Amino acid sequence: MWVIVAAVRARAADYDVVVYGGTAAGVTAAMQAKAMGKSVILVGPDKHLGGLTSGGLGWTDTGNKAVIGGLAREFYHRVWRHYEGADAWRWQKKSAYGNTGQGTPAIDGAQRTMWIFEPSVAEKIFEDFVRENKIPVVRDEWLDRAKGVKKDGARIAAITMVSGKTYAGKMFIDATYEGDLMAAAGVAYHVGREANAVYGEQHNGVQTGVLHHRHHFGYLKEKISPYVVPGDSKSGVLPRVSAADPGTFGEGDTKVQAYCYRMCLTDVPENRIPFAKPAGYDPKQYELLARVYAAGWTETFGKFDPIPNHKTDTNNHGPFSTDNIGMNYDYPEASYERRKQILQEHETYQKGWLYFITTDPRVPADVRAKMSTYGLPKDEFKDNGGWSHQIYVREARRMIGSYVMTENELRKKKPTPESVGMGSYTIDSHNVQRYITPEGFVQNEGDIGVSAGGPYEIAYGSLVPKKAQAENLLVPVCLSSSHIAFGSIRMEPVFMILGQSAATAAVLAIDAQSAVQDVPYARLRARLLQDGQVLSYTAPAVDVGAEKKAKAKKTE
Repeated sequence: MWVIVAAVRARAADYDVVVYGGTAAGVTAAMQAKAMGKSVILVGPDKHLGGLTSGGLGWTDTGNKAVIGGLAREFYHRVWRHYEGADAWRWQKKSAYGNTGQGTPAIDGAQRTMWIFEPSVAEKIFEDFVRENKIPVVRDEWLDRAKGVKKDGARIAAITMVSGKTYAGKMFIDATYEGDLMAAAGVAYHVGREANAVYGEQHNGVQTGVLHHRHHFGYLKEKISPYVVPGDSKSGVLPRVSAADPGTFGEGDTKVQAYCYRMCLTDVPENRIPFAKPAGYDPKQYELLARVYAAGWTETFGKFDPIPNHKTDTNNHGPFSTDNIGMNYDYPEASYERRKQILQEHETYQKGWLYFITTDPRVPADVRAKMSTYGLPKDEFKDNGGWSHQIYVREARRMIGSYVMTENELRKKKPTPESVGMGSYTIDSHNVQRYITPEGFVQNEGDIGVSAGGPYEIAYGSLVPKKAQAENLLVPVCLSSSHIAFGSIRMEPVFMILGQSAATAAVLAIDAQSAVQDVPYARLRARLLQDGQVLSYTAPAVDVGAEKKAKAKKTE
């Protein structure tokens, strides 16, 4: 085995740390490894750095911002710095944007932050990060998932791309949304929803009848038929509705919550590309949407969240929106070619959704008129016609590692060991399926929103595989978590935090010549705190007297 490994290394680029995946987590991981004095390379299929943070999610989901520290906070500090400049405001006056950017005071005396931004601004910051730190980046390189991972026992020796390029390293970090390196290395993982019984949870598994948000048909004034001829089951089922049994409440399945592109749109005429009819457009795909409008729905623009320069981060909202429900189940395990087909189907669906709302006479005239004022921005995603280069992979594979995060840790029903970062966002899943109820009406299922009750800690064990499977791999994105716990952990600031923590552990393992599972937590914790990570949180004491006075004043 050692002869084979030596031969691989002889013809491979050799680094202390190899980071696979140019997501926000990948960038912070590479930065941290370099800051700790190690050689590092960032390689992956991405042409653009930053993943979804630079791919349209400019209205950051944060929860409690006080628990976001380290390199993640440095990113949002740089966003603030950028928009302090007058030249940042090309299509809008800074004063007109006001406080919508969620600018927040410093928590450490220096790092003012801003949490809302344009995609191009995010990408520039990530590019600045790798340039300033002299981190080599190799783009458009795809792991050979069949035979591209060479192992020496439980240690990865090198990874080879489809192109034939090979990268050897002492430590590897899988920072992809899909977990391709993790899976190819033989690490255990899960796809889909676990049954509630697996981890003693309440909100995992099939959730028929649970309607937490307004992204369901029960919110409408009248029930909607799923059939081509309303009320006639023999006429066939409409597109985008499944006739399959949705499953038993609380039981597991292999289905994945819906994906969408977080669209960046603009209403500035000089910067606007009008919505065009996409190739393959079929208005029949949107018959359900026509029926939703006929039922009186009025919230088309409910998640056109404003980001600077008269642009939006447009997200799913309502019973039939940008989430392409049920069309991504095979994405996590799919071949690269099949994934391209899935991505194209999602793009066609969303562009068709925009075109339908803009042009179809069944859409209320005022909605058509307003949608027509929007378009794709000429100055974003310039190499892709204004369309995002990154779909929102809300969930794909999830490692079954040394420790599994569940809703019980997030809700503090169980203690979390060895914190390496914190999350605080609502425990959230988007819809997983659109089905036909026993009464013969259409309904969505899987949309969950449950409070975590404040910030929670994330265990180091959730970043590492079981030792027998891989001793030198860390996974900060497709980490070890149940479906419903991942619904909160999956926020982009948290991925940045965990990327930094994963790299810190990798370097400590190199220095100790140990497996990542054997890194002494005391040393890891000390270094994370030194670098500004937030590992625990105590809510500020409430001045009861002041609170009573404020309430009394309100009632005067």
